[in-house]
Amino acid sequence: MSNFQNIKDVENHAKGRMDKVLADMQHDVASVRTGRASINLLEPVQVDAYGSKMPINHVATLHVPEPAMITVQPFDNSQIGAIEKAIRSAGLGLNPSNDGKLIRIPIPALNEERRKELAKKLHGMAEDHRVGLRNVRRDANEAVKKLLKDKLISEDDDRRAHDEIQKMTDANIAKLDAAMKAKEKEILEVK
Repeated sequence: MSNFQNIKDVENHAKGRMDKVLADMQHDVASVRTGRASINLLEPVQVDAYGSKMPINHVATLHVPEPAMITVQPFDNSQIGAIEKAIRSAGLGLNPSNDGKLIRIPIPALNEERRKELAKKLHGMAEDHRVGLRNVRRDANEAVKKLLKDKLISEDDDRRAHDEIQKMTDANIAKLDAAMKAKEKEILEVK
């Protein structure tokens, strides 16, 4: 951590890092399959095209025409085989088919076992991100202690800063838990 001159700098830095942890959690949560079609499911897919690996959304247009179907429209039809192969080998458990112009990916309903497995994975993700938030809190608290040690702030300021950092941490953990619970409900909900 860099040298901070006041509490505001420490709090702003901590807030920025906590926002990044939350954004990362939302990104990870969006990639968890719920049995409902979403183009976010294909985010990890990398296509071998034009001599390099490219994200699928750089070589095709993705659509969700119905709740249990994703369609992939290649920009260049000669890439359709490479795109289909990339989807199959991405480990998403999806089975695409193509008609020469469009790739259709039916999203199978999740069975009970798979739902529980995904919910468990989601809890693991949430815990990893909670640890990330607590690490930010620890770093911020250490920075505040250093300000006190260097006599840049008073003991009252030190106490107030620690309280403020704890409130910020609690609020962010509550947001993280709410996002996780909403996604878990979506996963466990049988349509």
